[in-house]
Amino acid sequence: MALEKTLSIIKPNAVAKKNIGAIIHMLEGAGLRVMGMKMGNLTQRDAEQFYAIHKDRAFFKELVSFMTSGTVVILALEGTNAVVKNRDIMGATDPKKAAPNTIRAKFGEGIEANAVHGSDSVENGINEVAFFFAERELC
Repeated sequence: MALEKTLSIIKPNAVAKKNIGAIIHMLEGAGLRVMGMKMGNLTQRDAEQFYAIHKDRAFFKELVSFMTSGTVVILALEGTNAVVKNRDIMGATDPKKAAPNTIRAKFGEGIEANAVHGSDSVENGINEVAFFFAERELC
């Protein structure tokens, strides 16, 4: 099977609560390899561009505001079936509905503050990794 790339963003609430190491440990334990990592704050423009697919939804402004409210960790991940593996280990969007021992069940606080973002398709994984990382930044 071919290796896939996918993106995960550890959201401001999980970074503030010092859950970075535990989340990366869970991702690696699921068979994903970190091939790129950045830590910083998203600008308003970055968040609006990255989440542009949601621009017409009622939650867009709140999402952008939340994602720019603090430090995030952006991870480019690689693995066999990386998108599905990442989605499985993240759990459902609503932490209350996420399976036990998933990232969102353990570290999420609500639908918006659900600890992590993850690519939802192979195509979006490629595009989202390219949004944040130049090819030379990936190992």
